[in-house]
Amino acid sequence: MNTLEYKNINENTTLMLDMDGTILDLAYDSHIWLKLVPSIYADNMNISIDDASSILQKKVLKMGSSLKWYCIDHWSELLGIDIFRVHELEKDKIRYLPGAESFLKKVSKTEIRAILVTNSHRDTLNLKIRETGLDKYFNDIYISHDFDAPKEDQLFWKRFQSVENFEKNKTIFVDDNVSVLKSAKKFGLGSLIQILYPDTSSAEIKKSQFKSIHNLTQLLL
Repeated sequence: MNTLEYKNINENTTLMLDMDGTILDLAYDSHIWLKLVPSIYADNMNISIDDASSILQKKVLKMGSSLKWYCIDHWSELLGIDIFRVHELEKDKIRYLPGAESFLKKVSKTEIRAILVTNSHRDTLNLKIRETGLDKYFNDIYISHDFDAPKEDQLFWKRFQSVENFEKNKTIFVDDNVSVLKSAKKFGLGSLIQILYPDTSSAEIKKSQFKSIHNLTQLLL
């Protein structure tokens, strides 16, 4: 039986994993949001890409880590761009992070309950599932939109636990987003792990107070 290095598999009942930046390469999303969307918006508004990027950044900061930030329907309406269509046209860039799929294959052979917990919009989640087949490795999949709160919000965790009923002290949660990990810690999850290399097109992100790894294979003995 495969075991998790962070805590022996027999000491845990649940493994929660984020999707973008933990399992899938965030380079895909970065390409769309940092390059394509600003370029399309600049063309539509007849402004420079730098000005478009500045405007979009202000809109992002205004929304913070709200659920709207993760909602492509909201962004489509706000920018006048079919955001999902942009995702579809670039779907060939959707890929697993190094070692992520092999990790999932090994975990699926253990007795631990594997759950995908993501802030992704349902449409982009389904697109990524179609391209990667990642759903076959999980016992269940949850998106924050179904709980009307992002993972950064305590309300998400309260509503999520009422559905999943996981044991906080027997759950491992892996994410690349420090704000999400802080929220999970506040809720009472003890085994929290940060991914330091969520985007292969960018440099390693800064370590935080959480146990950190470069990719999921480091959790396997």
